[in-house]
Amino acid sequence: GGMRDEAEIRGHRRTYVGAMPGRIIPGIKTTCRNNPVFMLDEVDKIGMDFRGDPASALLEVLDPEQNFAFADHYLGVPFDLSNVMFITTANLIESIPSPLRDRMEIIYLSGYTAEEKAGIAKNFLIPKQLEEHGITTRDLKINESAVLLIITHYTREAGVRNLEREIANLCRKVARKIAEGKEKTYHISSNNLSKYLGVPKFLPEEEIKKDEVGVSTGLAWTEAGGDIIYIEATIMKGKGTLTLTGQLGDVMKESAHAALSYIRSRARSLHINNDLFSKNDIHIHVPAGATPKDGPSAGITMATAIASAFTGRPVNKSSAMTGEVTLRGRVLPIGGLKEKALAAKRMGIHRVIIPKRNEKDLEDIPKYIKKDMEFVPVETMDEVLKIALKKGVRRARAN
Repeated sequence: GGMRDEAEIRGHRRTYVGAMPGRIIPGIKTTCRNNPVFMLDEVDKIGMDFRGDPASALLEVLDPEQNFAFADHYLGVPFDLSNVMFITTANLIESIPSPLRDRMEIIYLSGYTAEEKAGIAKNFLIPKQLEEHGITTRDLKINESAVLLIITHYTREAGVRNLEREIANLCRKVARKIAEGKEKTYHISSNNLSKYLGVPKFLPEEEIKKDEVGVSTGLAWTEAGGDIIYIEATIMKGKGTLTLTGQLGDVMKESAHAALSYIRSRARSLHINNDLFSKNDIHIHVPAGATPKDGPSAGITMATAIASAFTGRPVNKSSAMTGEVTLRGRVLPIGGLKEKALAAKRMGIHRVIIPKRNEKDLEDIPKYIKKDMEFVPVETMDEVLKIALKKGVRRARAN
């Protein structure tokens, strides 16, 4: 990651002072094999400047149609790389140039769940940090509730890098106390964790206390895993203007317009007076306004919030949903279902509305996550509204 010099791949021509081959040929020389495994880390961070474009050089390296005659400028003769296995890693595939991405087989790896992180911490991270800080389990004991609190309130990541840092922070403070002569066994629990790590850095979304009109629960996928989002819709007297706030991306804004158009097209079946759309403005807000949000998977969530605002029927707080919506009301598949399901379980939500075409992805979700949870596959927005909106309850609304 961060490579900007094309010569790191192709090498320098011998006419230059201090010329040397690229990284690949010396690596093969070191292993004394013509079929080693090369790991190219953070390939999405490759840059380009006056020294050339490393991504263009990698095209020849990764393309099986070309790499049997790879030309290192310093070596001066073709070298066969067809037996070499190249493994690259990236956080975002969008920043990888399309021609380079086309030469890769992409394998998506989901982030760890909270339970998986707790197991990694117990079996690997805590013993490692205890040894590095010169203390033992007789000096420091961290119970499971404290580890889970660190995961949910002090870190927000797909991996365990920051979790290890926080555990190291605990070990340092205990090691210091012992060095000061305060020798005893320190027990860290969820009750006294803040004395060592300070106030929590991240607070999860609060659970909705009651069914509300115009507020629906959605599921989002981020680099740090799944999350809950609450989408709010309200109507007020106006001229039919749609306002979107919450730092939404272009795709999410388009989803909101598609959701509103669908609800307008179904006004008769939803018992909504058509004059409401022309005589009222609608405002859709997604809280946590400082956090950028994008993607189409909140389409059915926004449509549900809009339908609730115009009909006055509250949304069932025990249901969460994810899916893209079309103008015809079809519910299209989404990604990150495992992480989203985990986020719903963490918030105590037992019913999740998912696209019918995502039913196959339920096999990838561990049984302990699916336990006590109901996944409702739907094909149309009409099915979503039947499940999500409370029946026979209407409240006052703008007119």
